[in-house]
Amino acid sequence: MERKGALLATCFCAGLLGALCSSLALSAAGSWGLMAAAGVNLAPALNLSWLYPRLVWGGLWGLLFFFPVASPRNRRHWIRKGLWLSLLPSAFQLFYVFPQLEQKGLMGLELGQLAPLFVLLFNFLWGALTGMLTRIFWGRG
Repeated sequence: MERKGALLATCFCAGLLGALCSSLALSAAGSWGLMAAAGVNLAPALNLSWLYPRLVWGGLWGLLFFFPVASPRNRRHWIRKGLWLSLLPSAFQLFYVFPQLEQKGLMGLELGQLAPLFVLLFNFLWGALTGMLTRIFWGRG
């Protein structure tokens, strides 16, 4: 049971670090004007009150990564599994957070027509990094 707990903690840490990298990339893309050039009003300022919740949520979503890799025989294709898993936080953001919590319309279309694409891209980055970092941290064990 100790190994399962260690893998669970590894998934949380990898999800948190994946969220950190994804958040930094999102902030950089906004400050460099890539979002504005695409007609998307999704350029958050990089501050701690914006970053901390994203890190916690990234870790919590990373806990779900435990389920596809919990069995030793299923521990392959880590990055692919992370990419598939990234569709869950994307759907949550597009179909719950944007319309219900932030009143930005279904899929955040009030932020711009390409907003859903950017949400998917930055969550794909999170998923790929979560899968890769979990694999690196876990090793061959």
